[in-house]
Amino acid sequence: MANRQSISINEPNAEWLKFQVESQEYASHSEVINDLIRQRRKEEEADFIRTRALLIQAEQRIEKEGYSKLSIEDIKQAALNKKG
Repeated sequence: MANRQSISINEPNAEWLKFQVESQEYASHSEVINDLIRQRRKEEEADFIRTRALLIQAEQRIEKEGYSKLSIEDIKQAALNKKG
């Protein structure tokens, strides 16, 4: 069952929304909004899964190698050196 909502959007977003419907990409404004929400929810789920995998990987590494003896500043500097 659909839950009716009233929202306010700024002019550029209203124009974009209108264009999506007029170009027949979507049948209605609601369809556009629902699709955007679905996409964002999928992105958030993927981010959660990636973060969880990284945490598991880090936990496994700590179990195998132990904790680092480096200071926080040393770790930051090493990360900055990798980027540069």
